[in-house]
Amino acid sequence: MIVVTGGTGFIGSNLVAGLEEQGQTDLVVCDRLVDRDKLKNLGERELAALVVPEELSEFLDRNAAAIRVVFHMGAITSTTETDVDRLVATNVHLPAELWRWCAHNGVPFIYASSAATYGDGSMGFD
Repeated sequence: MIVVTGGTGFIGSNLVAGLEEQGQTDLVVCDRLVDRDKLKNLGERELAALVVPEELSEFLDRNAAAIRVVFHMGAITSTTETDVDRLVATNVHLPAELWRWCAHNGVPFIYASSAATYGDGSMGFD
């Protein structure tokens, strides 16, 4: 299985589409399902599973032998988010937990970041 967190977002959904076009059939998307418009980003994708973040740890443990790679695209990208606990849980703790799980299980972990890390360029990161 190939796990893509943030799979309903713009980058994640395009990654899922590209993997499917390459013939990958065991795709798992992890994302929050509160935004129905984002679910449309998955279009007609054939997914092995759609997992909410709160159930990801259990899903990974239950399917460890079948997971070949984890692409971590999930993050809170809003620069105006004010819930610090939510930001830390999602943008700090979750990536660290995923890295630890992947390292422990010998699964490649591909972590691509975005404005959630680099900001809007006003500090010279363009």
